[in-house]
Amino acid sequence: MEMDPVLVESAVVFAMVISVHMAVWNQLSWCCIALAVQAFYVQHKWDRLLRTGAAVFQFRPSANSGVLPASMVMPLMGLVLRGRCVIVGNVYMERFAMVITVIGMMLALFLSLIALGITRPVPTNTCVIAGIASSAILYTVKQTLTVSEVIEVLEVLLIFVYVSLILLYLLPRCFTPGEALLILGGISFIINQLIKRSLVSSGNANSDPLPYFLPVAVLGLVLLGIFFAVLFVFMESETWSASLFFHTMTVVLGLGLLVPWLSLLTQHHPITWLMQFLTESSTRLWLIGFWASLLLLAIAVVMHQNSHRSGGSKKHQASTTVRKYFHLLTVLTFAPGLALDRPLLHLSAVACLSALLFLEFVRYFRIRPFGPLLRCLLTLFLDERDSGPLILTHIYLLIGVALPIWLSPGTCTPKGGLGGAGGLVPYAGVLAVGVGDTVASIFGSSVGEIRWPGTKKTFEGTATSVFAQIIAVVVFLIADSSINLNASYSWVVGSITMVAMLEAYTSQIDNLLLPLYLYILLLL
Repeated sequence: MEMDPVLVESAVVFAMVISVHMAVWNQLSWCCIALAVQAFYVQHKWDRLLRTGAAVFQFRPSANSGVLPASMVMPLMGLVLRGRCVIVGNVYMERFAMVITVIGMMLALFLSLIALGITRPVPTNTCVIAGIASSAILYTVKQTLTVSEVIEVLEVLLIFVYVSLILLYLLPRCFTPGEALLILGGISFIINQLIKRSLVSSGNANSDPLPYFLPVAVLGLVLLGIFFAVLFVFMESETWSASLFFHTMTVVLGLGLLVPWLSLLTQHHPITWLMQFLTESSTRLWLIGFWASLLLLAIAVVMHQNSHRSGGSKKHQASTTVRKYFHLLTVLTFAPGLALDRPLLHLSAVACLSALLFLEFVRYFRIRPFGPLLRCLLTLFLDERDSGPLILTHIYLLIGVALPIWLSPGTCTPKGGLGGAGGLVPYAGVLAVGVGDTVASIFGSSVGEIRWPGTKKTFEGTATSVFAQIIAVVVFLIADSSINLNASYSWVVGSITMVAMLEAYTSQIDNLLLPLYLYILLLL
């Protein structure tokens, strides 16, 4: 009898949940276990809805719903972050981490409620389990959060409802339910935090501008995408006049809204601050030059592969090995930045995300002069998971590697830095995706023979992935003097192994899921 990969994936996620629970051991960690149990049952209802086509929106085909692994990311992240804040005595961030945990739970429960509401016949047993888990979570929330914190949770939930209705309608087949929960939940949280900080942070001249660039960029790009997606329903997007209007509105949005918003938040002029920041040291100029050379190399790879296609079959697609070149380039981009200048890397990753999303809008809307060319060039690198109108896998790669840097618990970090496995937290994306996923894919497809039951992934690919990540950890230890694992070597190896097993069995976007789970385990 063939093993169900969803069951193995669920077992790996449960192992991670229990690991966090054993390290934290409080009311909210018990709630995470209850949430995982109900998400496991609800996941099967979502899978049945996807198979029968009864889901409300069009989700990504050829993948399970992914509700369980996605539901646990934000609650577990809040738990481990709270533990770090308790150690350093940061009460404000401790409360904030609790709010993150509860927001993640509420979003997951809302997704479960949708599945149970549209499933016919009504799944009585699952409803009972979900009801018990929800009651336990709501009772704990009532005992744990203040009224203002509960209101903040409800604000994020409300934003999530509207963002989901809009984006799932505009972007059919781009997400599974779990990916929608993870991505749209994150966007909703960012929007709420940006609004909140805009109200309380104006006039604070001592604010560090760096953390504000990501939320402002995300909100600006979401607004830009939604505006033109609606507008181009009523007008042709491929004309020069429409393209000129697109570029004009982009400039107006950037200079007329986002730049003043950043000025309001930080009491610094963003452009002036950027010039001072980028020229602060010769190391930054050297890194920018190095990254520019890698960008030219990536463009050369794209052009070279397309030249082969133009001379041969139109059905030619880039091989797995060729696509993993970009994973290697990502490692070469992020590793020096992590070792030499993390603030610059943080800002550069935001700039790259903004550029990639903008170019994707140009490609999707066929904006002249580069839209048709981008459509031709990027078709070669389509992944089987790019089944919707947007090509997102390369953007997921950047986000996955950058998330551990953006989520770095700066105010909850001791003066000497995070000790033990925590020192590797910023490297979680590079390890899980840049090294682990790349090696697993290349070795698995080239020399792998023993397949994991129920999947196309191989034992050889997973084993070499773990081994390569351990070697990468040794390299990072040599290159970065701030990392001191002490006696946590076994925990690092165990965390890498669990994430590698998740990579072998998940059908979700591993570029997002793997770095987040490795981040959570290393932060314990």
